[in-house]
Amino acid sequence: MGEPESTGSLVKYYCTAGNGMERFLIAEVKKKLAAEDVCQIAGKVLFSSSVAINRVSELKAAERLFLLLRRDSPVHLSAHTGPAKAASVLQSRVLGDVAQWTGAAVTWSRLQGELSVRRATGEKEQEEEEEEEEGGSEEGREEELSRRTCGVKAQRLKRKRDEEEEEEQRPERKTGDTTDDHGTRPNRTKPEPSVLAPPTFRVSCKCTGPLTRYFSTQEVSRVIGGGLSRVLGWKADLKNPQLEVNVSLSDDHLLLGFPLTRLPLANRSYMKTTGLRSTVAWALAAMAHIQPGSRVLDPMCGVGTVLIEAAQEHEAVCFLGVDNDDGQLQRANENVAFAELPHRIQLLKASSMMLPLHSSSVDAVVCDLPFGRKFSTKTNMAANLPLILAEMERVLRVGGTLVLLLTPQLSCLLKRLLAQKDAGATCNQGAEPPTGKPRRPSPPPSSTEQQTDPVLGGVKPPRTQETDSALQYGAPPPRCSMEHQETLRVSLGAIDGLLHKYVKTDS
Repeated sequence: MGEPESTGSLVKYYCTAGNGMERFLIAEVKKKLAAEDVCQIAGKVLFSSSVAINRVSELKAAERLFLLLRRDSPVHLSAHTGPAKAASVLQSRVLGDVAQWTGAAVTWSRLQGELSVRRATGEKEQEEEEEEEEGGSEEGREEELSRRTCGVKAQRLKRKRDEEEEEEQRPERKTGDTTDDHGTRPNRTKPEPSVLAPPTFRVSCKCTGPLTRYFSTQEVSRVIGGGLSRVLGWKADLKNPQLEVNVSLSDDHLLLGFPLTRLPLANRSYMKTTGLRSTVAWALAAMAHIQPGSRVLDPMCGVGTVLIEAAQEHEAVCFLGVDNDDGQLQRANENVAFAELPHRIQLLKASSMMLPLHSSSVDAVVCDLPFGRKFSTKTNMAANLPLILAEMERVLRVGGTLVLLLTPQLSCLLKRLLAQKDAGATCNQGAEPPTGKPRRPSPPPSSTEQQTDPVLGGVKPPRTQETDSALQYGAPPPRCSMEHQETLRVSLGAIDGLLHKYVKTDS
């Protein structure tokens, strides 16, 4: 990744983050944005950066991005304060210095202009690429494109000559002329939002703590909005405002800011069908510390969210997604194509309990074990977790990383399973099956069972008596080579999930 592009001026921001995601966001802003003054409050990360806004808006661990207007101590009201006095105190604390508000509005307008230019440039480049693709399919279209290109060039040359002649005849430019020093007019692709005139606005408020004894959230918004209209001359518009004022009041802080993007950063433009929340999928891949040249496996890839988030971050890496559900694989293929990543992400239909890969053939395994809330799964995760874990352990090289996202229930089961294996309390390989019947030896693999591995090359590992008996009786390997590194709790919305990280220590 290249050096962050600097604008020269330090801008104060804050981002919201899901519970448990703050540490990922702090690490990201420090690494990608060379951020300063980084601090954390509940569900938010505050920082300053001189990096261009287009880079700031590409943060992966953040939910929403705001321009920070002010962070202050909380608003305290005594128990005997009347409603009128409380409203006056609240307005005074929130409004503060008028120059600070107008300065922040100007900064917000500048950043919006930079973002709009970037969007317009991206749309123009996409249109040009589409025209090139369409024109390249037929000779007639190629000739037509060539004629158009020549015509455009001729028009540009004529326009340039006309402008030069006009410039020679033009009298000395007066102060306030809209042309720049080179005699060209400013970019009018999309006009910047103007805040020189009083903007229209609305107030979005989140209020917790003792202040709620005096005002509801709606009343707080109304009090602050009235003060802004009276002091700054801004006009309230609840339906289609130019500017949104975000106010957060709690026992710990008073936080004011302006949202910088209409949609949350967590809404990925490169994802067609969403699965796991994109911020958590990105964190799952980030924990694996993927290195250039690595081979990364998701043995239950679903719609491919984790792989796509990882591939967006790491270019020189080979990704393989495995799933045994045709519907999931179809959606994953659509997502990979939509993200324009088919050359770096390969998908394969197979069971996570019998992966068609050689032992010690991948550098990292990342997996969100499905639990059937958004996309149903036919696999009994609790019953098959020992087998799934054994296969992940088998294909992972020594020193490789395993990162799993589990429900609290599966997390407890995993801990018990690994504790039993570490204590040597696994089933004896020589023990008889539960039915008391002797084991039936497996026939040698036929030529049709030896399938070619499309990603790692070579021949798929043959089925053996050991793997067959493990599949039949649910017996995990006799010992565990996975060393626990850390466990983190993150919010998945309705429930929490736990991120487990392991490193394979030996074979």
